[in-house]
Amino acid sequence: MREGFLLDRVTKKSNCNRIFDAMFIFADLAVLFDGVTACTVNFTDQIPRSLNVALHFFMFLPYDIFAILLFMYWLSVTVGIPKSKWGKYGCILPGVIAIALTIWFLPELDFIKGTYTNYSMGKSVYACFACVIIYCVLTIGLVITQYRYIPKNKMRALATTLACIIFILSLQVVFPEVLLTSVAIAMITISIYLNMENPAIHGLEHYQHEMVMGFATLVENKDDNTGGHIRRSSAYAVLIAKELRKREKYKKVITRDYLDNLEQSAPMHDIGKIGIPDAILQKPGKLTAEEFGKMKEHPVIGGTIIRDTFGHLFNGEYENMAYQVATYHHEKWNGKGYPEGLSGTDIPLCARIMAVADVFDAVSAKRCYRDAMPLGKCYGIIESGRGSDFDPDIVDAFMENRDQVEKIYYRERG
Repeated sequence: MREGFLLDRVTKKSNCNRIFDAMFIFADLAVLFDGVTACTVNFTDQIPRSLNVALHFFMFLPYDIFAILLFMYWLSVTVGIPKSKWGKYGCILPGVIAIALTIWFLPELDFIKGTYTNYSMGKSVYACFACVIIYCVLTIGLVITQYRYIPKNKMRALATTLACIIFILSLQVVFPEVLLTSVAIAMITISIYLNMENPAIHGLEHYQHEMVMGFATLVENKDDNTGGHIRRSSAYAVLIAKELRKREKYKKVITRDYLDNLEQSAPMHDIGKIGIPDAILQKPGKLTAEEFGKMKEHPVIGGTIIRDTFGHLFNGEYENMAYQVATYHHEKWNGKGYPEGLSGTDIPLCARIMAVADVFDAVSAKRCYRDAMPLGKCYGIIESGRGSDFDPDIVDAFMENRDQVEKIYYRERG
């Protein structure tokens, strides 16, 4: 199933969506009760203190929960929410403590007469605001340090929003009477919606991917294949890239943009086969030297098609990666591949990743000229090519994730 290829990404997005939906609810509550209490503190002689205190509780609690969820949201978008129980508890512990202190000191809440308006003050306010500041600072730090996990076009808008939020929170600390915290909460929520969670943008991204997959599958059908190869090999490529990203050597290279571009580019790796005669692609026996020579033209054909077809797209990085994947995925680490005989790191990283993914799926799947090989033998082919056909780092990343490889392998056949 095509959905299988996107399983990891959809799961991650659904986690982000659930957290954002909860954030949206608590942001609404925070803004609502901030507005209500901004009014009621000016009528302390008419409104019972107990009601004023209760209304402040319903303002403080959403603020703190929103701050916690904000940090958890950015964790899920970047490095991921910790899987261990203690890791999750550690993320929310400061917030839980702040909420407990806010509730504990709530009866001592003071209502201060200001120059233009009254405002609340006391230890519960300090505890609530400390929670907001702590988690906003943690969030800002996370976004700044893990910016490579966020697409560039979204990062620019979010950076502007963060700068405004820092200004607003700083102003609120210095001048508590201005009551601008709710503005910061609203800005955060709107910015995340527009830049990260907008359903219209998600829909466009989905349709773009469907178009790429459909075009690539159409070409694969010429090769007596139903599209399973492009889904599996693309999933293997993304899996390898995610594993490499965990290593210091590749952290600065494999960004969120890189992963997104690879996910879109990988299905196009064999697009050049559209220019190869069906008699060669579907031949049940071994190719002659002349036929194999013709087959070896498909990387160059693919690169040319991508340059001509995608040369005017706004995303130059995607176009370049798609070209590299299509043109160089048959190059070998030792320089004995084609079409240009590149070797080592002269071969683009995306093409080196695609080479391992492509070969593994080619040998593990049934073809018109042979049956699928046993998985053990397929792994052996990849291992035997380490340092000769394939980049050693990429082979290691692939072999260290055999359980995930086999999930993809069996999922696409189920």
